[in-house]
Amino acid sequence: MKPVGKIRPKWGILPVAIFLAIWEITARLNLVPGHFFFPSFSEVLLEFYEMSVNGILLDNFLSSLTRVLVGFCTGSMAGLAIGILMGWNNILDNAFSPLISLLYPIPALGWLPLLMLWIGINEILPIAIIFICSFFPVCYNTATGIRNVDRKFINAAKTLGASQVRILITVVVPLALPTIFTGLRLEAGMAWRVIIAAEMVAIPTGIGALLMKAESLMRIDIIIVCLMVLSLMCFSFERFFTYIEAKLTHRWTCHDRH
Repeated sequence: MKPVGKIRPKWGILPVAIFLAIWEITARLNLVPGHFFFPSFSEVLLEFYEMSVNGILLDNFLSSLTRVLVGFCTGSMAGLAIGILMGWNNILDNAFSPLISLLYPIPALGWLPLLMLWIGINEILPIAIIFICSFFPVCYNTATGIRNVDRKFINAAKTLGASQVRILITVVVPLALPTIFTGLRLEAGMAWRVIIAAEMVAIPTGIGALLMKAESLMRIDIIIVCLMVLSLMCFSFERFFTYIEAKLTHRWTCHDRH
């Protein structure tokens, strides 16, 4: 049996290699007017190295990473807790659903002007934005996953004498994991997109702020470096949750096959 969750690039890296080769050749041959605005891939890599060595990239990256981790973890845990309660208890579902349905459609960045007035421009602001970005989708997906668990599994556990808490922990939540992880996986990448936008608008440090400084200096190479970091982190976070989901649901998949 092949390892579950292992990243197997296979032929997936070939299109990327072709794209990078075309990029390098196009820039080297000056096929695009204005070489200053279209640096080669090798020039971007050189700038990435220089920014890493002098610490500029690392400092800004760590600022963004810390905000994402704190905001995403707290928002996701709150979303999981409320979502489980809503999916399991009809009274709580009826109480919270109208509020969640009303606030969920508002984009996370839509809260930025209001939070800037309430909180001010400080380290709490980007964390609050990421919290909102993570909370509502995770809460919604968790509640949906809990509600959609087949009742026959719950009834079977009741027949065996399991308590409500035990049924929830050992039967309902595990069966709802695929839906729960869908929300976590999507929002893990979205958290990075949101923090970059928030830093570009209101925060003086982080990858987003570095992007804006590079734009004002017309440093295309630095802009591309920042975009590469953003792309890598979105991909890494999403793959991490794909891997964890595969590990946690592996035994049920195996049982289904047998």
